Amino acid sequence: MSHHQKIWLVAGEDSGDQLGAKLIRALRALSPQPLTLGGVGGEAMAAEGFSSLFPIDDVAVMGYLPVLARARTLLRRIRETVDDVVAAGPDVLVIIDSPGFTHAVATRVRRRLPGLPIVDYVSPSVWAWRPWRAKGMVPFIDHVLALLPFEPEAHRRLGGPPCSYVGHPLIERLAELRPSPEEQAIREGRPPVLAVLPGSRRSEIERLMPVFGRAIAELTKRVGPFEVELPAVSRHKALIERLAVAWDRHPRIVHGEAAKHATFRRARAALAASGTVTLELALSGVPMVVAYKVSRVEEVIARRLIQVPTIVLPNLILSENAMPEFVQADCTPERLADTLAPLMAGGPARRTQLDALSRIDGMMRLTGDEEPSRAAARIVLSARRTA
Repeated sequence: MSHHQKIWLVAGEDSGDQLGAKLIRALRALSPQPLTLGGVGGEAMAAEGFSSLFPIDDVAVMGYLPVLARARTLLRRIRETVDDVVAAGPDVLVIIDSPGFTHAVATRVRRRLPGLPIVDYVSPSVWAWRPWRAKGMVPFIDHVLALLPFEPEAHRRLGGPPCSYVGHPLIERLAELRPSPEEQAIREGRPPVLAVLPGSRRSEIERLMPVFGRAIAELTKRVGPFEVELPAVSRHKALIERLAVAWDRHPRIVHGEAAKHATFRRARAALAASGTVTLELALSGVPMVVAYKVSRVEEVIARRLIQVPTIVLPNLILSENAMPEFVQADCTPERLADTLAPLMAGGPARRTQLDALSRIDGMMRLTGDEEPSRAAARIVLSARRTA
């Protein structure tokens, strides 16, 4: 064994770049030997002294229909990445999220370097849709590092690769999600704050904003005055502001991650689109009602593909539908207001949800409160060549 350990990391978009940067820091802290690193990453990884083979933007293709020119670039970048890994012959390859790009790299690397251990950091959501992908990963993935505590069991059930829960990056940010005594007093006080999260994609925002506006008007009739804060996704700021004009009650629209967390720390309850934000709210201890509306076509496709009884991450973690969710036709202003009212007012429904939220916290923590990136780094450093 050489005195250097060679680790190649391949990320395909911003969220993976963030995970990669923390992983690099943890690998350096934990590795007994000096590390040689290479592969593909973005700005966060570059700030850790990582030099990427090419700009990550070349492969960050969202959606199913990349423009043909982009498809050509993508295929060329996949080839270059594979050639680079094969030429380097590292001790381990870590692919980070973005399965469209990284799994294409991993399958080709496996054919050319069958003995190279390949670790996948972030499980595709095989538990929700296209469950056959779990088994399909076995030939080219040696270990999956999961961000959600129920994923190892899902891979076992579906015949996927060995999988370990290493913790969600959000648990490193609990301090930003927890209210101070003053903020807790605002949560309990009057007028209460309602956090409204209409989603991060244009189509979600367009569908949910009108429903949310009417639900807030209905809720006012039931519980009296409250304040509305709406943390907006920066790229859809103008759209959200335009749609909020039609509301009876004008929300206070806030921008940026820090302002969003400040809203969560003060909020008495939340009305949220399904997504990662539900997990942030759960860890912040905010009772919520979750809503989702997609187009008719997407609904038909989803009915065929979705394997889970819920689409809400906190509910999947608890394996019970503790956070009420209203999907498609059920997502009406009246039903949302009816369910939010007891969460805003207080009483048994609110207490039940708060109890469930405190259980999630325990389920997501790692033993000894280890940081997720360190838990991931330990597994990466223990992966060894078989050939």
